[in-house]
Amino acid sequence: MATLAKAISLAVSEYKKVPHITAGNFYYESCPGSIKLMTIAFAVFLGFIGMAFGSFIDAVTWRIHTKRNFINDRSECEHCHHKLGPLDLIPIMSWLALRGKCRYCKHPISKMSPIIEATMAILFVVSYLVWPFGFETWQGMALFGLWLAYLVMLGILLVYDLRWMLLPDVIVIPLIAVGLVDAGIRVSLATGAGISTYATHVVLGVFAMAGVYWALYTFSKGKWVGYGDVKLAVFMGAVLGWQKTLLVFMLANVLGLLVVLPGLLSRKLTPKSHVPFGPFMIAAFVIAGLFGDMLIDWYMRAFVLI
Repeated sequence: MATLAKAISLAVSEYKKVPHITAGNFYYESCPGSIKLMTIAFAVFLGFIGMAFGSFIDAVTWRIHTKRNFINDRSECEHCHHKLGPLDLIPIMSWLALRGKCRYCKHPISKMSPIIEATMAILFVVSYLVWPFGFETWQGMALFGLWLAYLVMLGILLVYDLRWMLLPDVIVIPLIAVGLVDAGIRVSLATGAGISTYATHVVLGVFAMAGVYWALYTFSKGKWVGYGDVKLAVFMGAVLGWQKTLLVFMLANVLGLLVVLPGLLSRKLTPKSHVPFGPFMIAAFVIAGLFGDMLIDWYMRAFVLI
């Protein structure tokens, strides 16, 4: 017990040394009029970009599943395979104008398409407005660019996991590689950071969640969590470090419980039902990535730093 208390005390003291962000960097009310206008204009621009990438996500998941070139191939109807024209690919508006049906075969188009496009637009805008690293340094801008790329790639994984209960390596492995670069940029923001700081950030971050999931995967022989979840946790841990990764671990399980428990009580799910866990991890990662500092700061002040 004495050892545990000493470890907790050390963790708290280390936490106090690190500057933490308690709110986003969007100080709209205190900005001059011209800055407000630029902020709104860029937010709207990012919203349209997000919608476009939302449409891209829907197309890419199908191309990966059918083992086609997901970058160069043209979009087509999943049912009649007619190539889609520009008017068929306007995010949200095309779906509404066509009343949710293919222009050529009249087969219903999933409501998931406009939902994905709208969600990505919202995420792009919110990420810009509350970006915790700001845009005053090259690191902050670089990390924001990487974050937008993560949103798109994680969106592909989320949709793919929901539809086919799999997290394809063609997306996960590049995420891990880029995440290791991201970790270096994040660590470079700290004063006096070096190789040892980078190694600690990555190793502890990966161990915080991927280590647990790997143990569960090994013990259950893949019945409790999939190996794709383990690899996705490696990416998340490398990017966020151990504190925010623990937050992701907690949030993902809470979100999963909020979805699974009502299903079990209503008997729509059984203890043997397979529920993809990737979407819960991804939602938790987005929350922790944007609001993790605020949540951790609130928790530490409310329950630890008494």
